[in-house]
Amino acid sequence: MEGSAALREQDLEFDYIVVGAGSAGCVLANRLSSDGRHTVLLLEAGPKDTNIWIHVPLGYGKLFKEKTVNWMYQTEPEPGLDGRSVFQPRGKVLGGSSSINGLLYVRGQHEDYDRWRQRGNIGWGYDDVLPYFKRAENQSRGADTYHGTGGPLPVSDWRHEDPLSEAFVKAAVETGLPFNGDFNGASQEGAGFFQTTTRRGRRASSAVSYLRPALGRSNLHVETDALAQRLLFEGRRASGVTFSQRGRQRTARARKEILVSSGAYNSPQLLQLSGIGPADLLKQHGIDVVLDAPGVGSDLQDHLQVRIVMR
Repeated sequence: MEGSAALREQDLEFDYIVVGAGSAGCVLANRLSSDGRHTVLLLEAGPKDTNIWIHVPLGYGKLFKEKTVNWMYQTEPEPGLDGRSVFQPRGKVLGGSSSINGLLYVRGQHEDYDRWRQRGNIGWGYDDVLPYFKRAENQSRGADTYHGTGGPLPVSDWRHEDPLSEAFVKAAVETGLPFNGDFNGASQEGAGFFQTTTRRGRRASSAVSYLRPALGRSNLHVETDALAQRLLFEGRRASGVTFSQRGRQRTARARKEILVSSGAYNSPQLLQLSGIGPADLLKQHGIDVVLDAPGVGSDLQDHLQVRIVMR
């Protein structure tokens, strides 16, 4: 329990409930509680981010298969990969995957955002989201057209000079690829060095950057080891969350809204368990349908990464 004394069962009613204290959930908890007018409950299935390897940048190698802070998912056999199953690490800790990932700061391609806008998602074009990226960022290189300073999320150049990496980038340029000194600038094409979400040699996870500064607020309550199991509805309105915590079943109610930020895998899973998803699939598993939403749990696209590991 963070941000307050342990809550009694009868106190579990809040204005907002945020499910998942990962990259998005920590930001939501910070922003929703910032004016002090609304009470906020943040639920996290994993523990506090006290594992020392979370905060040491190279420690992510120690966390890659650490079950205490990692969901350790595996894909179904992939037809395009000759039937192989692919390991999918996902954070199960305050900060979520931002506490266990490789710390790279990569926003995504301009074209992806513009495609969302073209398909009807007004407000999601690259020019629409860029001001928010800049507002969130504290760029060590200073502010420019694509970057901002003074935000809660530190973005730094990698200080360690590695001759092998430098040789790789140089070789890529010699083959005709453009050198790219900023993958979050005008274009992502080319070879170069990533920037990282670090501050003074330590990981700056979403929990460190957004949640930690907010923990002293009396209107913010954080429950760890709290696995959300189902959203509760009054008609079509989500009104509460049931969750398990250290062997107990608990229920929290929301006066205003529930925000599901449990990641690309756990968010659709929670929605489906709650009756929101493809009706045929839900009925197959004996789940009452609240909303037939065929897109929930579909269309996930992830990128492949190929590594060479040598001793």
